[in-house]
Amino acid sequence: MKNILINMLVTLGLLLATGLAQAGPLNVAIAANLKYVFDDLAAEFKKETGIEVQGIPNASGKIATQVRSGAPFDIFLSADMDFPEGLYKDGFAVTPPKVYAYGLLVLWTQKDVDLSKGVAGLADAGVSKVAIANPKLAPFGKQTLKALEYYKVRAAVEPKLVYGESITQVSQYIDSKAADVGFSAKSIVVAPEITGKGKWVEVPAESYDPIAQGVVILKHGAEVNGETARKFYGFVLSDKARDIFFKNGYKLP
Repeated sequence: MKNILINMLVTLGLLLATGLAQAGPLNVAIAANLKYVFDDLAAEFKKETGIEVQGIPNASGKIATQVRSGAPFDIFLSADMDFPEGLYKDGFAVTPPKVYAYGLLVLWTQKDVDLSKGVAGLADAGVSKVAIANPKLAPFGKQTLKALEYYKVRAAVEPKLVYGESITQVSQYIDSKAADVGFSAKSIVVAPEITGKGKWVEVPAESYDPIAQGVVILKHGAEVNGETARKFYGFVLSDKARDIFFKNGYKLP
């Protein structure tokens, strides 16, 4: 009888532990360009399922490093395919990355900078500081360098570059006017929180590689919040999510 009681208590403890592990919101690591659109995604997902999701923004490269160091993220929405692909190959993700949207580069300023010349105009003497995301950590920064090379102004602009760890920090440089102009994501400048702040122009798509953004279910999510993680993963690839991405400045796959 005593052994039966002990077994029942152990079983109850395991059930409670499992319930507690799944009780909190789903932790979704998100690339910095998703800072504003993620709120819309989370709201729609909760409306459909009643499940809360929490977005933790950072540069994609930093998130990948955190995952490898044991960060308890359930899903990773990257700004590229390479970082999530590396996590999948090394066993930190349980699904191969799928493209959920394509990010678009913009030039954005809150100063009296003439953007009519586009990227080529950054070589002008009147522009002294240009903010970009760290190309080693942020895919948008990597593609910024491609755009500078395309217009043959990288050598002239490189001494002016101010590096932020992510698009979020680039936005801070632009907002504080610490930089004259910066390369950001269209999803940032069209967000209601930012609309009307300064002026921006799109960087022509032919000047950089398509910014394919991939999603994966991480090992932690599969083990701790498997069903919920799969639901959100499916939602990110759904028509409703595609509509949200499109309305928030992304190109659809």
